[in-house]
Amino acid sequence: MRTVKKLPLKNLETLKPKLLNWAKQFEEIIWLDGNDYSLKEKNFRAILAVDAFTALRTDAYQGFAKLKEYQNTTADWLFGYLAYDLKNDVEQLRSNNSDGLGFPDLYFFQPKKLFLFYKDYVEIQYLNMVAEEMESDWKMIGEAVHSEKVENKGLEIQNRTSKEQYVQKVNAVLEHIKKGNIYEVNLCQEFYAENSILDPLSVYIHLNEISKPPFSAFLKFNELFALCASPERYIQRNGTRVFSQPIKGTARRSKNVEEDLRLAEELKNDPKERSENIMIVDLVRNDLSRFAEKGSVKVEELCGVYSFEQVHQLISTISCQVSPDISSIDILKNTFPMGSMTGAPKISAMNIIEDVEDAKRGLYSGAIGYLTPNGNFDFNVVIRSILYNSFKKYVSFSVGGAITINSIPEKEYEECMLKARAMYQALDSPF
Repeated sequence: MRTVKKLPLKNLETLKPKLLNWAKQFEEIIWLDGNDYSLKEKNFRAILAVDAFTALRTDAYQGFAKLKEYQNTTADWLFGYLAYDLKNDVEQLRSNNSDGLGFPDLYFFQPKKLFLFYKDYVEIQYLNMVAEEMESDWKMIGEAVHSEKVENKGLEIQNRTSKEQYVQKVNAVLEHIKKGNIYEVNLCQEFYAENSILDPLSVYIHLNEISKPPFSAFLKFNELFALCASPERYIQRNGTRVFSQPIKGTARRSKNVEEDLRLAEELKNDPKERSENIMIVDLVRNDLSRFAEKGSVKVEELCGVYSFEQVHQLISTISCQVSPDISSIDILKNTFPMGSMTGAPKISAMNIIEDVEDAKRGLYSGAIGYLTPNGNFDFNVVIRSILYNSFKKYVSFSVGGAITINSIPEKEYEECMLKARAMYQALDSPF
């Protein structure tokens, strides 16, 4: 049973650092921040969930079945992540590449303490606790102060894939495309640092300030951290409506207003960038059709231009109607991993990714989000993110891009480095 209390909210921006510093005491934290970005259909401005009452931590084998059982058992709010390698639960696939992080493939928890932030009030929900404890915590949050920043140490960032190797890999993918094995592959590369000590919260705050994305997340599960500045929604369910918003197509920003507008317009009309996006739209339509009400799958927006702090992106919105009886976990399983991070056809793309890439993706290109007690959900795509295992002292971030028949390897590498810039900045590391 959850005790619910609503309190007025004056200034969320001022409150954010206090909230996060108060939350640091807990072993399980998920903070989801929309940064008041005007992307449609955001249910909350922000959410903070802390302190596990129960948790599910597992590998890919029967991962979705275990999550469904967990959801049915708790019938409560659940927060967590789906790692990319849950693909091995969906299809007969493998993950044998280098893994310095050691994140489980799936990790969800039922929070004791939950804060839902709306426009001018916060709804606090505590599990099996009295209202007085809510008021005491809220007072402590208001009085919280910044703790002393831990100096980042040992941050010698290395690229697991050299530029020359990356070009070779793009050419290998292009050979697959020419042979008709694949239409598009999202090819990624890892940047990492070993024997490193981070202050995850201060790095996240810096990364979020740099990027201000609509699907920002700070995750702490014991020694595991995700500092996420994602601009991309994977999928949302709201009652009988399900929709996905894949990103494909990237252009740099400019401080010159006229040039910036020109770059956005060029992106909108670029045949290569549009083709990347449209291929994934077709893939998402196919994924949704597996469970959608007949004739309900539709493209609401095709290749819309959205501008973020570092880049312009092409985003499409694909939706469908589903029966109320359809399990939310089945919807996730039938659409995972998201097509924007695989390519098309999806299974062929995932096999090629495993053969060509140098590192296990893990949580990168997976999803962070939540499930509500009534079965609704919202998940992002874990990109533009720094992952950290404080026990192993291993820091990792990855970037990638879509390879199609029109790809030029050197330009694809430049796009990757453009995407990597924010993570370098957040880590105060030379770019």
